[in-house]
Amino acid sequence: MRYGHGLIVGKFYPPHAGHHALIEAAAAACERLTVVVAPSSAESIPLADRLEWLREAHGPGVRFVGVHDDHPIDYHDPAVWELHMAVFRAAAGADRVDAVFSSEAYGAELARRFHARAVTVDPDRIRVPVSGTAIRADPVGNWRFLGPGARGGLARRVVVVGAESTGTTTMARALARHYRLRGGVWAATRWVPEFGRELTERKLAELRKARPEATVFDVTWDRDDFVTVAAEQNAAEDLAARDGSPVLFADTDAFATTVWEERYLGSTSAKVRELVRTPDLYLLTDDAGVPFEDDELRDGEHLRGWMTGRFREELVGRGVPYAELTGSYAHRLRTAVGEVDRLLAGGWRFSPPLTPKPVAAPVDP
Repeated sequence: MRYGHGLIVGKFYPPHAGHHALIEAAAAACERLTVVVAPSSAESIPLADRLEWLREAHGPGVRFVGVHDDHPIDYHDPAVWELHMAVFRAAAGADRVDAVFSSEAYGAELARRFHARAVTVDPDRIRVPVSGTAIRADPVGNWRFLGPGARGGLARRVVVVGAESTGTTTMARALARHYRLRGGVWAATRWVPEFGRELTERKLAELRKARPEATVFDVTWDRDDFVTVAAEQNAAEDLAARDGSPVLFADTDAFATTVWEERYLGSTSAKVRELVRTPDLYLLTDDAGVPFEDDELRDGEHLRGWMTGRFREELVGRGVPYAELTGSYAHRLRTAVGEVDRLLAGGWRFSPPLTPKPVAAPVDP
C-alpha cells in the first residue's frame, strides 16, 4: 500500500542498521517521509551528530527533524502521552500523517494519536537482529550494524605524538597491525599517517624545481601552513574512522601541530588551536635512547629533547589521558598495547536514556 505522508519517531541512540532498514521500508511506501529524531537532552551522543549520520545515509529524499524531548515516559498515562505528542506534532509539521512506521510496541498508540495507520516493521528483530540498547551495551560486538557515520563518531581514537625520529610513525603502524591480526571486527583497524611530512615533501620538491641543491633547511613555514596541516590531519582521521574498527591510530594530530608551530614560528596561533580535539588516549614517544635518523626531511635533532618536554608539559597541562613510551621498541610496543587494551576494556560510556515508568503491580484487596 502507498501512503502520502509517513512518519517515524525515535531516539536513534545511535543510528544502526535496524533504523536504516525501517527508514528505507517507510520511504519506499510513502510519497513523503518525515523522521523525527527525539532524544532526551541528557543523552551523550549529540543530536546534531545523529541527524548528520542519518541524512548522510538516506539523502535528501527523507526529511529529518531533530528535537529534544525530556518529558517522562509513561505509556499508560494519557496526559504524559499528550506532552510527547505536542513535541512530535510540531516536529512532523502541518501536513496530515497517513502512516506511522515503527518496530516498537508503542507504534500502534502513536499512530492512533496521529489518526494514522500503524505499520510495523521487523518487530522481532529477525531481519536485523540489533537494537540501540544492544549497541550501547556492546558496541564492539555489534560494530557491523553501524554505518560509516556512527563508526566514525564512536571509534576510540589513539594518537601517537613525539619529537622527530622518535618512532611515532613506526608505533602507529605497529599498533594498527597488532590489532588487525586479532581478526574479526579488529581486522579493519587503520592508522593515519602524518600530513605534515607529506607537506614537507611537497615544499622541498617545489624548491628543487628551481634549486636542485635545496635541502629541508631551506623549506619555510607560515601560519597558513600549520592551519592546513591541522585541518588535513583532522579530515584524514575522520575519514579513516568511518570504515575502520572500534579503534583508530594516528601519527600526530592538530594538538601536535601546535607544538610544531611553536617550534618553527615561536608561538601557536588561535586558528590552529581552534582545530585541536581530544582523542581517547595520547601516546608520547620519548626521544631518550632513540637514534636520530636523517632522512633528508628532518631538521631538528638538536631540538628533540626540548620537543619531548613541550609535549609532556602540554599533555599534563591539558589534563588529557596519556602514557609515555620509553625504553626499547619491544618495551614501547608492549606498553602501548597495554594502554590501548585498558582503554578498550573500559568500554563506551553512554548516558542512560529516559526509560518507561514501570507498571505498578496490582495490590491485593
